[in-house]
Amino acid sequence: MEEHPPPTVCYRHPTRVTGLSCSECGRPICGECSRDAPVGQRCPECAKPAGRHRVIDARRIVAGPSFQTSPVTFSLIVINVAIFVLTFTSADIDARLFTDFSAFNLAIADGEWWRILTSAFLHANITHILFNMYALYLFGPRLEQRVGSIAFATFYLAAAAGGGAASFRFGPLFQAGIGASGAIFGLFGAWIFVAYRTRTTPAGRAMFNQLGILLLINAALPFIIPSIDWRAHVGGMVTGIAIAALWGQYARGRPNAPVIRSAIALVVLAAMVVLVIV
Repeated sequence: MEEHPPPTVCYRHPTRVTGLSCSECGRPICGECSRDAPVGQRCPECAKPAGRHRVIDARRIVAGPSFQTSPVTFSLIVINVAIFVLTFTSADIDARLFTDFSAFNLAIADGEWWRILTSAFLHANITHILFNMYALYLFGPRLEQRVGSIAFATFYLAAAAGGGAASFRFGPLFQAGIGASGAIFGLFGAWIFVAYRTRTTPAGRAMFNQLGILLLINAALPFIIPSIDWRAHVGGMVTGIAIAALWGQYARGRPNAPVIRSAIALVVLAAMVVLVIV
């Protein structure tokens, strides 16, 4: 009986048979692990540049944002849209959701602090939800990929709570608000902080100028549309800037950076809740 050697498999994916190998170290690699090199292809470890760099799979960048690369962002969009669609199925459901989960300051003052979070998943009309979800699509995926999905989720909730807390503390007692604007402006604030730190580079300077123009436009909107809760916008943005600054101070360059980021956002979220309760 003639014996045949076992098939060659990828060193990172033992179930994948492959005929490729790293031109640097010689280890077998599959198509997913292959990184193009000036001569042949390399494994992810050999493809890493020297110094403080990381390898980014170009296929993820070309493909653009997706549920695979930004699961929290797209889950938030789906949840918000699903709740908005639900309000159209019945006037009673619409009224009940607003009554029980909107950021009604009088109810919050009576101890229903969770409204500063639940109100972020309700929207008044199609224009309202389209604007917020489009902004989430623009600002969310890149931040989620940059900081990690869990850290991004806690950041989003903390920013929403920051907007709700500001609206409660500085708004009229009988005011009731809904919308994800506080969380969206939190994302906006995080990117403003990133742009400010990189403002000495051409890309950072361009991003900072663009965000500055958007900030001026949004600052003017409350004067044009009186129903806009500018307090929630400011609270969310300040919260986003604060969390981004803390991330840069305590998590940047650390091996357990995603865990540190998540912990910082959770602390800020808890602080917003305490601010409302107290």
